[in-house]
Amino acid sequence: MDGLRLLPWSSPEGKPCYLSTDDDNSRLSRRADEIEALQLDMGAQLLSHAKVLLDDEKVGIGELRFLARRLVEALTDALRVAESRGGRLLAYVEDGAHEHEVDTSHPERRPG
Repeated sequence: MDGLRLLPWSSPEGKPCYLSTDDDNSRLSRRADEIEALQLDMGAQLLSHAKVLLDDEKVGIGELRFLARRLVEALTDALRVAESRGGRLLAYVEDGAHEHEVDTSHPERRPG
């Protein structure tokens, strides 16, 4: 792996964190995969909740504001995951995909 992997968390100052490793199966890489999967799952659950909440005509403005904030957080997480995975996929393709075996045992490691 050439380049840096964008991690699914930020520094205490809110800056992006990156990992430089040649081992996609390192402890930190696996932890990042787990957190990305959790973030995407939580986003999907929030989306389901949002659909129900938006169909309820009795929902107040406070509840909608809270929902909007959580949706923004979930979208931010999903975009970070997409950026990270896109960067790794690009590096994979540039590195000569035909030379590497793809680990398809983990959904978060499947290209595309």
